[in-house]
Amino acid sequence: VQLQASGGGLVQAGGSLRLSCAASGSIFSLNAMGWYRQAPGKQRELVAAITTSGSTYYTDSVKGRFTISRENAKSTVYLQMNSLKPEDTAVYFCAATPRSLPTSRYDYWGQGTLVTVSS
Repeated sequence: VQLQASGGGLVQAGGSLRLSCAASGSIFSLNAMGWYRQAPGKQRELVAAITTSGSTYYTDSVKGRFTISRENAKSTVYLQMNSLKPEDTAVYFCAATPRSLPTSRYDYWGQGTLVTVSS
């Protein structure tokens, strides 16, 4: 399985960005797909995730601002990020797993995409 992430960039606080992640290869086995982020000096954290059945997870700091969605036919997951804050600045990683819970251990990882939010 290969994951290709895109959509990062520089945005002012209060702005929006949309991240995309397309899976290819043996995608028939995939279930949960999610987005992690890692800020400088901090541990990687799960930001949002979604399963093929539509179950979602959001970390508390992004609830009400970020929305995760997916197109199962395209094995693509999106992260719409609104009302961005400087503390959202991080490298965002797409991940996928055959497991069915959004907080499962993830087996496949895409390359990171940098999101920078200026104040």
